[in-house]
Amino acid sequence: MSKIIKRPWGAYVVISKSKDFLFKKITVKPEGVLSYQSHNFRSEHWIVIEGKATIILNNRTYYKSANEHIFIPRKAKHRVLNENKKKKLVIVEIQTGSKFLESDIKRFSDIYGRSQ
Repeated sequence: MSKIIKRPWGAYVVISKSKDFLFKKITVKPEGVLSYQSHNFRSEHWIVIEGKATIILNNRTYYKSANEHIFIPRKAKHRVLNENKKKKLVIVEIQTGSKFLESDIKRFSDIYGRSQ
């Protein structure tokens, strides 16, 4: 199993990867917010496993609960928020595309002050 990668909003772990996909488990701490971002080389499929997700996708808001999913197309601006004050949010993310790099993130805004 891969190591846990900590971020200001929570953590993730890569479950599996190949030349065709990358599969990760993302845990968002209470009130955690990922940056508003896009990717040039990959699309993402998110499935909520635990908690409730508020998802911003191209300036539209979606609400997803356990067993619900959303597709994030390549180059779409997106972010996920855990608005719960006490419970974590767990999603699985399946990336498909031509490259699966953490550097393939273009940030438009980030509450933690991170840039590109």
